[in-house]
Amino acid sequence: MNKVELLAPAGSLTKLKYAIEYGADAVYIGGEEFSLRVASQNFTLPEIKEGIEYAHKRGKKVYITANIIPHNDDLKEFPSFVREVSDLGADAIIVSDLGMFSLVREVAPQLDVHISTQANNTNFESAKMWYKLGAKRVILARDLSFKEIEEIREKINPEEELECFVHGAMCVSYSGRCLLSNYLTHRDANKGACSHPCRWKYYLMEEKRPGEYMPVFENDRGTFLYNSKDLCMVEYIPQLIKAGINSFKIEGRVKNELYVATVVGAYRRAIDAYYENPEGFTVSSDILEDLEKVSHREYTTGFYFNKPNENNQLYTSNTYIQDYTIVGVVKEYNKETGIATVEQRNRFFKGDKIEIIRPNGKPFEFTADFMTDADDNEIDVAPHPQMIVKLKPGNEVGEFAILRKKV
Repeated sequence: MNKVELLAPAGSLTKLKYAIEYGADAVYIGGEEFSLRVASQNFTLPEIKEGIEYAHKRGKKVYITANIIPHNDDLKEFPSFVREVSDLGADAIIVSDLGMFSLVREVAPQLDVHISTQANNTNFESAKMWYKLGAKRVILARDLSFKEIEEIREKINPEEELECFVHGAMCVSYSGRCLLSNYLTHRDANKGACSHPCRWKYYLMEEKRPGEYMPVFENDRGTFLYNSKDLCMVEYIPQLIKAGINSFKIEGRVKNELYVATVVGAYRRAIDAYYENPEGFTVSSDILEDLEKVSHREYTTGFYFNKPNENNQLYTSNTYIQDYTIVGVVKEYNKETGIATVEQRNRFFKGDKIEIIRPNGKPFEFTADFMTDADDNEIDVAPHPQMIVKLKPGNEVGEFAILRKKV
């Protein structure tokens, strides 16, 4: 049985490594140009090279995101960028524009092309046309139901791959094609610089009463009219597979290592559980608990079952639920002493209860009773960013293990 692909976001080289170690089959990354996530660190060409080599050594794939909606000036350097990433061994490039697609096919015909969700693929004729032009995969719009996806799969070539988002933030605009940020802040969402004005609080002003602002409120904090819940489809893996989706995509190139590791690890365990026992598949409670422990908004199933209604929006807050925070990452572990060397990410104290997640093995909790600095001096607090701290977690841990603490 061919397993579906688990595709993870990687906003930096470090996050790429965490995504792969926690079970991603492929990652999507952006270079310093042409990508729709300027808020993420993104990759220099040497980092793209290192990331591809790291992934390929482990049998994983790397897709290059180049899905801006380009103007003339954006196209000048694009052919050379395509040649460079192709020569570095990229497994595919993701584009949304027909002109950029044409340039890829011209300068790197051997490079697979995936069509971005920004291209608004919502029907089978569109998907069939991209395949005829030479695209290997279409990333479907997020505005589709299971029924629509199943019909697209039935009508297209069996060799054409379909990719869909299964987890992460939802955009209020149709497939992300939004001009609100550009209009209000001169930051172009279609160039990766969205200021997320859909999450802001708004007032009403009547046409003949200029300057008189009438508050719209659900409570004393206001109402956030366009604030969508986050997508979470981990409980519906059988339906996703039945619909004919080849790749499950997680959103979040600007999220931190804890988010990437936790969400990728949760979906990896769920997908593997399905293939081990398709008929008896259930999502374990620890997977659902892990997804509640990352920074997120309330969860929704988006458009998969029906069109979202008023229950799919958040009206009372534009902030994230964040009950846990990352406090450190394991750099090495000494089996003889049981001491883990940790690089601090957020302040924590001696005596704190800390959870550790790891690439292989369930999360576990310990109390930080033993705590020293890099020179083995006993300490009561780790206050400095990236300081080295030594702990005894009580279980064997390795590189890429992450320490998290309840806020």
